[in-house]
Amino acid sequence: MKSFLRFGDPVAHALEMGGAIVALESTVIAHGLPRPRNLEAALAMEAAVREEGATPATIAILSGQIVVGLSPAEIDLLASSENVAKVSRRDFAPVLASRTLGATTVAGTLAVAVEAGFHVMATGGIGGVHRGAEQSFDISADITELARSPAAVVCSGAKAILDLPRTLELLETAGVPVVGYRTSEFPAFYSRTSGLALEHRVDDPAAAARIWKTHRELGFQQAVVFCNPPPHPMAEKELRELVEEALQSASAAGISGKAVTPYLLDHLARRSNGRTLETNIALLFDNARVAARIALALRSA
Repeated sequence: MKSFLRFGDPVAHALEMGGAIVALESTVIAHGLPRPRNLEAALAMEAAVREEGATPATIAILSGQIVVGLSPAEIDLLASSENVAKVSRRDFAPVLASRTLGATTVAGTLAVAVEAGFHVMATGGIGGVHRGAEQSFDISADITELARSPAAVVCSGAKAILDLPRTLELLETAGVPVVGYRTSEFPAFYSRTSGLALEHRVDDPAAAARIWKTHRELGFQQAVVFCNPPPHPMAEKELRELVEEALQSASAAGISGKAVTPYLLDHLARRSNGRTLETNIALLFDNARVAARIALALRSA
């Protein structure tokens, strides 16, 4: 992969100087948020990382290269373009060979960050086991990548539309530590609570850095997932009802495959009068800040 990497100047400088770097995925820009909020959110996440003293590295594919650390103009291009490919590990070769524009998922971003030589990432929510996976076998590639790419990943749990108990169980099976950051419960993305208890918890960046450092000293190759609850959460009961309604709507409309997730997220945003969107954006900022603090704490751990 290294021959395909192109580093933005700030990231190249941070790598040379041993600085703190935070990887940021780009599917949230191309597919996760509506325009123009996607561009605003992407730039604000980068600003949040810089304000904490770390260097943001938003990752995407442009013109046959994997760009590690997009410029503002490149982020703008990604936010405004149509038909941007969604890039997980399986998609790199086709997208690079065709020289099309690609946005990296959690899995794709993890793979690139580790290859590039840094090990802290921030995202909104990880993918996981979809509801009905016992029939569809629909399980996000994020799980597999978390099991083989060593990085500290800050998120607000898994997306609320997923089967959260099975997602947590599969992470355990894959040997991925899931640690609450100032919480003892697995967040449900838009909600602080899910009813799923976590066995491990930290309450500050230094404690998170010690766990990550010890994990690596043991020689383990999995990621460590740090779950940071959303700062402006929705009530768990209300969220559960909205998700069930969205799932029923998708089923009635015959929505399936890759179209399910964007359909459900759009339905939730409309039915909540935009509150899910505002919660999503708020947690993205907060996770970027927490990841930057952990990256800085690792320098002295």
